[in-house]
Amino acid sequence: MTGTRVGAAPPAVPAVRVPRRRGTELALLVVAVLLCVYGYCAVGLARNGTVPPGAAGYGAGLGVLALLAHLAVRLRAPYADPLLLPIAVLLNGLGLVLIYRLDLQTPHDEAAPAQLVWSTVGVALFIAAVLALRDHRVLQRYAYVSVVTALLLMIVPIFFPAVNGARIWIRLGGLSIQPGEFAKVLLAVFFASHLAANRNALALTGRTLWRFRRLQLPTGRVLGPIVTIWLLSVGVLVLERDLGTSLLFFGLFVILLYVATGRIGWIAVGLLLAALGAFAVGSLEPHVHSRVQDWLHPFASIDAGEGPNQLAQSLFAFAAGGMLGTGLGLGHSILIGFAAKSDFILATAGEELGLAGLCAIFLLYALLVERGFRAGLAVRDPFGRLLAIGLASIIALQVFVIAGGVMGLIPLTGMAMPFLAQGGSSVVTNWIIVALLIRLSDSARAQPVGEASP
Repeated sequence: MTGTRVGAAPPAVPAVRVPRRRGTELALLVVAVLLCVYGYCAVGLARNGTVPPGAAGYGAGLGVLALLAHLAVRLRAPYADPLLLPIAVLLNGLGLVLIYRLDLQTPHDEAAPAQLVWSTVGVALFIAAVLALRDHRVLQRYAYVSVVTALLLMIVPIFFPAVNGARIWIRLGGLSIQPGEFAKVLLAVFFASHLAANRNALALTGRTLWRFRRLQLPTGRVLGPIVTIWLLSVGVLVLERDLGTSLLFFGLFVILLYVATGRIGWIAVGLLLAALGAFAVGSLEPHVHSRVQDWLHPFASIDAGEGPNQLAQSLFAFAAGGMLGTGLGLGHSILIGFAAKSDFILATAGEELGLAGLCAIFLLYALLVERGFRAGLAVRDPFGRLLAIGLASIIALQVFVIAGGVMGLIPLTGMAMPFLAQGGSSVVTNWIIVALLIRLSDSARAQPVGEASP
């Protein structure tokens, strides 16, 4: 009788590579493009009774962009997650459909052509990033360059006139840019690099600042970094009157700090400081205070005989949509006013696609965030792990802040719904985020299963 000798080493498990799934990605891209073309045609049929004359060109343009992006991924990131690119294409295409639908009722202010141009720029930068960035760890070398650039981008809008009460835009002639959109990616790179290098020092377990039951909060000596970021985020809120960007920056840092250290005390301190800062500025700064009052009393303008404000019209739109919606092109969300294509684009989706369509959109965002988190958990190096989770958290925080604002759950902000809303800076930045997630997921899935981590 033969057997294995006692003490002998077990047989080595052969390394098995993860399937590439590029064919799956291509098939999903075809489905995404067809769904967007169907929505474009449905809008034309509902509004004018005919298929829009530009439907073929829209479908061909979106299809070419999707194909070029797919070829770049197939060439340089063959093991990347096959769901990231199709989800981005579907959300971007649906956003173009919704903006085109609203353009039909504002012929003097068409936004869809410009949004298509910005989407093309975004896909071009996506392709460039996938082709040029062979290793995500290269970004770690530019951590301090990233944070300095991000701070400059946040400071510059202060010297430009306020737009709708907030100083978050740079306007040069007919071109407008929102620098904060690009700053959030640069800050994610810096946070990931800094925390990856100092995670052991931040996770020191010693004498705590105080104890509350089983909750241990960090010592005062290690509170310095989070207090600094808190002061910066409050400063952005005060100077630019932008509640959404402040919450995004601070929330991103707290999430990455918790992931890097595993200490729940950072979450407690972060929530406490965020609440204190928001309360103080919301009470003292008139623009932010008015946003809070509108949130607390959304129907006050109706009671005063002044008609419904934007938030009230948004709530009416969601209510009118019901379970299945009124149908694309058949809603009245244009009554929201000038922000219908940007801040309140989700109200159009809720009214015309209903609760079912709105849930489908949220599931797409949830799936995009989940795949980003999955890539972060699978990446071997600490910087890559934190960067992937940070980029996915940016999308998650934006969706929460914007959806919560237009639904009356939290005060309104001036941020753009990722891929859906009008905004060139936003759509370009989101394509860059997807490109980085593609690179990170390729790095995570390229290493054979069973191979030892470096």
